[in-house]
Amino acid sequence: MSDQRSDTAARARLLLSAPDRPGLVAAVADFVYRHGGDVTQADQHNDEEEGMFFQRVEFRLGGMALSRVQLAEAFAEVAGPLEMRWSLRYSDEERRVAVLVSRQAHCLVDLLGRWHAHELPGRPVLVASNHADHEALVGHFGLPYHHLPVTPGTRPQQEASLVALLDKAGVELVVLARYMQILSEDVINRYPGRIINIHHSFLPAFQGGQPYRQAFARGVKLIGATAHYATADLDEGPIIDQDTARVSHRDGVADLARTGRDLETVVLARAVRLHLTDRVLVHGRKTVVFQPGVFQPGLPGPGPGRSGPPGAVASGHGRGAASAGRDAASAKRLRGPAGPPPPPLPVGSPPRRSRR
Repeated sequence: MSDQRSDTAARARLLLSAPDRPGLVAAVADFVYRHGGDVTQADQHNDEEEGMFFQRVEFRLGGMALSRVQLAEAFAEVAGPLEMRWSLRYSDEERRVAVLVSRQAHCLVDLLGRWHAHELPGRPVLVASNHADHEALVGHFGLPYHHLPVTPGTRPQQEASLVALLDKAGVELVVLARYMQILSEDVINRYPGRIINIHHSFLPAFQGGQPYRQAFARGVKLIGATAHYATADLDEGPIIDQDTARVSHRDGVADLARTGRDLETVVLARAVRLHLTDRVLVHGRKTVVFQPGVFQPGLPGPGPGRSGPPGAVASGHGRGAASAGRDAASAKRLRGPAGPPPPPLPVGSPPRRSRR
């Protein structure tokens, strides 16, 4: 694909985080406007406790004179003095996905069905499993199925074969759809922030095996599911999405497990969609997730043909950062000024605690 072939339709997605300071919103808005971009979605979050600023900006490329390589180089010059960590992706990129699964197929079937119905972004390119159970099912969707059996003694060789498959297929995202093998730190470190796991409980409660039996033994009234990025710390990676369902003393272990499977499929699909649409920022042990279509109370909704500023959700294993209020004026600035471009933003302004 040429660098500019589909730029009239494609959109850029900019994710960034930086120490909070005045002028961050203006710097991004000025950059997009000066280079001919048109912002279609913008959202931001302030972590007042840590003094951090997070932002997601999506903009059309049709009016831009810069190539994609030049665009990244130009933004790097803006980001450097402001200590931004950032990524720039595009809506027309092919995002190649691998699914790993063990015996339970409910998450696998749900994901394959959603891709078949064009409900999920990304392109699934392979399914791998430590069991041969799902080869016919996966073949029905036209995907290669790789049976990689594993024992404690063959784990290094099995993981080497798995990594070779992923690398050959150009996989960007690995989805653990109830893959019941613990990946080694070496494998996880090859794909930092690019392995999504679904855990069959509302973390951090009931970690480890048989969470529904644990929940039954404790007589819980809510059960849940958690999608998170895999890290070397088992079941403690940054959380992307969670959901719960109400249960009662009348529900047995099988009832809890059935309800839990329903939650797992939905939560995992949401996490995959959020990741592949560039809505997740990892910050330490937690995430900032810019949910689509969620509006901050008190702010006006979108006008005809325009998207308003959705809300950001911070989550984590520790105390989540409270979502700070966002004002309409800064969101309006992101659309770009109506007149001539403003003068360049002075970088050395003295810091203040608020940009408003």
